[in-house]
Amino acid sequence: MGNRRVYDLFSVEGKRALVTGGSVGLGRAMAEALVEGGAQVAIVARSQRVFSAAGELGALPLQADLADRSQAFGLVDRAVRALGGLDVLVNNAGVQSHHPAEQFPIEDWDFVMSVNLDAVWILCQTAGRTMLGQGHGKIINIASMTSFLGEVGVPAYTATKGAVAQLTKALSNEWAGCGVNVNAIAPGYMRTEMTVDEPGGAEREAFILARIPAGRRGVPGDLKGAVLFLASAASDYVSGTIIPVDGGCLGR
Repeated sequence: MGNRRVYDLFSVEGKRALVTGGSVGLGRAMAEALVEGGAQVAIVARSQRVFSAAGELGALPLQADLADRSQAFGLVDRAVRALGGLDVLVNNAGVQSHHPAEQFPIEDWDFVMSVNLDAVWILCQTAGRTMLGQGHGKIINIASMTSFLGEVGVPAYTATKGAVAQLTKALSNEWAGCGVNVNAIAPGYMRTEMTVDEPGGAEREAFILARIPAGRRGVPGDLKGAVLFLASAASDYVSGTIIPVDGGCLGR
């Protein structure tokens, strides 16, 4: 009986969750974890791939371009209609652009900002209104190692992920007392589609692996435990935190 109560703390059975960038990579793994835990999940992506991914996961597809503010503003309402409500938001969608800082195109800067920060803010705000109205909810933003560390060649990405960490804390300060927990997961150096074309080749890979005490890059499935913890009652007294899932990288 005692063990059963502990397991129930981590249950997401019956929760209604929205996962952006849920068709591939980290977002897909987190959506999969929530589905496997018994949640009803809607995933968001810009491409048609969202429909096949949703079918494979047993999720609901919502196609949207989060660089378009009008689509971002309407997304939570679409999710509430599709799911019948909203208990969990996973703000995962993100983009990256590699250029030396002095050559970084302003168009790329604007695009990265629009997806990685503006859309995160819009979804936090609109989901927050719904969750505050019902007196409960979990918002899980996806931060990064660059929320803590400066990185070379990705100034826009680094700026947005630093901002996501601070936004998470600011919203927690306003909403934690109202039943809405706002936290973030900071993935370490992960092996995903976004990292396949990182510049630097074998030399860069050796440098990264030397920074990770676990001796390997993370994989999307490494985020499953963290997202289930933050989406469940087990984290009801956890708010405003940035949880690294990094193989020990920040402790190096």
